[in-house]
Amino acid sequence: MRNLITYITVVINVIAMFSMIGGVLLHSGRGGGLSDMFGGGGGAALGSAAAERNLNRITTVLALTWIVTVIALGLLLA
Repeated sequence: MRNLITYITVVINVIAMFSMIGGVLLHSGRGGGLSDMFGGGGGAALGSAAAERNLNRITTVLALTWIVTVIALGLLLA
């Protein structure tokens, strides 16, 4: 049973890791990212701020998921 939980935790960890990498790459730097990708150049689109806010929340949840799974793996493998 412990091996099954360890494998499930590793799978969740890897999925969270790659999703977090994708989320960070979608963030805007000094003028790019998700806001400009969908036509938000110059602040013309009002939806771009909401998209960035939601992307921040999703990335934060993915980062917390990754941290929790790393700690859980540390406890399971000890």
